[in-house]
Formats: sequence, C-alpha cells, structure tokens
Amino acid sequence: MPEEQQQSPPRRETVTGIPRGARRRPPAHTPARSEISEQTTLGATYVRALMRSQLRAALGALAALVSLIGTLPLVFALSGDASGPLVWVALGLLVYPVMWLIARWYITRAERNEADFTGLVMDPADRG
Repeated sequence: MPEEQQQSPPRRETVTGIPRGARRRPPAHTPARSEISEQTTLGATYVRALMRSQLRAALGALAALVSLIGTLPLVFALSGDASGPLVWVALGLLVYPVMWLIARWYITRAERNEADFTGLVMDPADRG
C-alpha cells in the first residue's frame, strides 16, 4: 500500500537575499561633501559656484523688477496725466501680478540651483 500512496512533491523554498540596489558598496566618502566639510580649496569652489548661481538669479529678478516696475514713474511722467485712472489701475492692479511672477520665477530658479548642488554633494548610496 505505501507504494500506492502518492507522495507530495517536495516543498519549494524561496531563497531571498539583499536587494540588488543594496549590494553595491557605497564609497568610503563622497568627495564633494568631504571637500566642503574640510574647507579645502575645491570645497570653497563648490560653495562659490552655488553662491554665484544664486546671485545671478537674484540679480536677474532685480533687473526684471526694476525694468518693469521701476520705470512706471517715468511712463506716468511722460504720459502727462500723473493722477488719472491709468495710474491707479497700473499701481493698484497690474503691479502685483508682475511682482508675483518675478518672485515665483526667482524661487523656482533658487530651488533648482540648490537641488543641482545637493545632487552634486549627495552620497550616491543615499539617492535610492
């Protein structure tokens, strides 16, 4: 009778291991981050590059603000009607959306600069 009984197939086992992404050995240190923390010449160059890009964005926003809004007194003086409804509409309604757009552009540009810098100094193992 024992021969007639069907034996169940052997139980399958699943072998798991460390996920492939975690197998890579991270570098001992990230050069850019260590250069910055050790305040070497190269680290100072990285930080100066970030500061220059942020300054460039700030000066661009300032130039746009001065050219679009700073010239309004000259436009009003040349129009001859310095107290008319055009002045009130321009100052009361049109200036604020322009300022908001310039500020939004600057914030987006500054965040992009910081993200680029963070990507440069971030440890490749931390990126995921």
